[in-house]
Amino acid sequence: MITFVRTRKIAPGKFADAMAYAQLVTKHVKEKYGVQINISVPIGGNPDRMAFVIAYKNLAELEENAAKLPADADYQKLVAANAQTFLPGSTHDEMWMSV
Repeated sequence: MITFVRTRKIAPGKFADAMAYAQLVTKHVKEKYGVQINISVPIGGNPDRMAFVIAYKNLAELEENAAKLPADADYQKLVAANAQTFLPGSTHDEMWMSV
């Protein structure tokens, strides 16, 4: 199993907007691609962060789904409309393999 984790820093005063955005994105991706995104926020450390977490069966499934989003106009509109919600350059992606 491969776990993909994308963390982003939330802009000051934008926590509610970030939560609303997360709900829209998770709904869109679930309905269009059947992929479940789980949203996490820290319970310690810097509280102004959000993580988008997806579990894939393997790297091929991750690659297949990752290739679809750049071409998805509706997804890109969601991202663009919420660009001010997160701090520029704060996106951090990690992939973890279960052992």
